[in-house]
Amino acid sequence: MPCSREGIRKFGIAFLITNILLIGIGTGFIIAGTLSVIEVPSLESDNTKPLLDPVLSDPFQAGGMAFGLSILIITIGVVILGVAGLGIFLISGKWFQIKRMLAIYAGFVGVVIICQIIFMIFWCGLLVNDKVEEELKDKLTVALKENFIEDTTSNIDSISNAWNYMFMQLDCCGVDPVLSMTNDFDQTPWCTTSGSCQTSHSNIPRTCCTGVDESTYSSAPASCHRNVTSGTYNAKGCYEALKEKLLSQSLSFICLAIAAFVIEVIIA
Repeated sequence: MPCSREGIRKFGIAFLITNILLIGIGTGFIIAGTLSVIEVPSLESDNTKPLLDPVLSDPFQAGGMAFGLSILIITIGVVILGVAGLGIFLISGKWFQIKRMLAIYAGFVGVVIICQIIFMIFWCGLLVNDKVEEELKDKLTVALKENFIEDTTSNIDSISNAWNYMFMQLDCCGVDPVLSMTNDFDQTPWCTTSGSCQTSHSNIPRTCCTGVDESTYSSAPASCHRNVTSGTYNAKGCYEALKEKLLSQSLSFICLAIAAFVIEVIIA
């Protein structure tokens, strides 16, 4: 802590700028976390709930973990705003010249740093944890193979209906990317038991065709669902599309956490 008047003035200016930066970072955490939290309910509409509810509601599955960590990042953002507000309060009353007050402030900063480290460990773990990804993919694969019975949104199986809605909602098809007439649907009841695939009228669902919605998928062109012509259907697999949605704010989280960590270490 500088003792001269000029030193104290410079320290106060630097302290103020640092806390203003923390306000910006804390606000960024809250915004990014809120966008991520909103993403999960937007995926799970009434139409897709029978399929996605087991994946998104389980706290130990990718969807539940992403939701929980997003809540944590919002909480961290609120705490950072509180710490920055305390810092500005200390400056406004010149409390920052009292070592005990600075020690209390540094203690709060230390708590925030620990919370950010915990968040980074769990979020990076979610990004690189093959087991979590495999469990998500396996659940989707089983749900497709056992329940997909028809490329409509009004059949007797609610999970089959949910698949068709998700194809249109996320612009995806199957679990893995669809690259040819041989694809994930070959082992579904729609192709093995009964349905337009089993009778060779279709090779992918009409709901996988580009530009269709609930009212137009029934008139999808044969070049799409029968011939699987490139450019006429959504080739991206739904596993990848779902993963992108759940982790859409990853880069924002990591950049904000690193920036906040650097500033907080300097302060502490």
